[in-house]
Amino acid sequence: MQEKINKYIHDINSITISSIEEATIFHKKYLSKKGLLNQLFNEFKVLESAKKRELGPLLNNLKKIITEKSQTLKIDKNDNLSKQSKKIDITLPSSYEPVGSLHPLSQVKRKIISIFEKVGFIISDGPEIEDDWHNFSALNMPKNHPARDMQDTFFISVNPDMLLRTHTSSVQIRYMNQTEPPIRIISPGRVYRKEDISARANCFFHQIEGLYIDHDISFSDLKKMITYFLKSLFGEDVKTRFRPSFFPFTEPSAEVDIYWGLNSESDYRITKGTGWLEIMGCGMIDPNVLENVNINPKIYSGFAFGLGIERIAMLLYQIDDLRLFFENDIRFLKQFQGLS
Repeated sequence: MQEKINKYIHDINSITISSIEEATIFHKKYLSKKGLLNQLFNEFKVLESAKKRELGPLLNNLKKIITEKSQTLKIDKNDNLSKQSKKIDITLPSSYEPVGSLHPLSQVKRKIISIFEKVGFIISDGPEIEDDWHNFSALNMPKNHPARDMQDTFFISVNPDMLLRTHTSSVQIRYMNQTEPPIRIISPGRVYRKEDISARANCFFHQIEGLYIDHDISFSDLKKMITYFLKSLFGEDVKTRFRPSFFPFTEPSAEVDIYWGLNSESDYRITKGTGWLEIMGCGMIDPNVLENVNINPKIYSGFAFGLGIERIAMLLYQIDDLRLFFENDIRFLKQFQGLS
């Protein structure tokens, strides 16, 4: 065994490594689980005590030589890689890395916010998990009010008073509680309702709601504001209509439609054969709502409106299925790169 160890020491000292492949072979031959060093230690275990005392220092010396050689090879390997990197031609064109872009819904939200900011509206945010008061009761929908059935709600089971907000009107209640009129805000955010998923609806979607409170605000002010917004977004030739409607927190109330058209089968499906697509609701704030947030309805009046960002995006980009916005299909999303 002594002769074998001396031979290995001689062989290792005479080895020169000139490539990564040769370094790998050296490591496998001497330091792997089935390598020569492990084999020698296994033979060493069964020797008599006297032989162990004689060969132990020699075997440890071999182990030290192999380890030091291996460390040297690691340094040589890194140096070799460094030399290879210096051979890269930096004048060659770099590899193309595709640049991401804003989601189409984010682009549309920014457009809408920009339009209202130009006429003095500011942004107000609020929580997506709401309590019953801010989401329903303060908005003229007390317990057992039939209007609550209009909004199928996701309640939180551990606390039946807590829920996922069904509209961003709850943000408006919070803002009115903390701020004296005049008030002019928009509240963008995600909302949740238990609706069947289809080309026209989803169980979660995005809204932007607006609120304006001041002295002597009338329905004509509301109509002017909505008309300004729609023309800014869709152009001067946009076709719109106001229809009487009902919302518990506004009176009178209206729904606003935009003409989509009936030029294809998908147009018939998306508009239910009418050619019109509803995009928002609006109305004058009910005096009860103002009283609930300690604003005197005899002094102040105001209007509110709410619209779905998905519906607006469908009209702007002529998309007939809003589910496409949530599927994360890169082929679909790439179409909106560079748009603003």
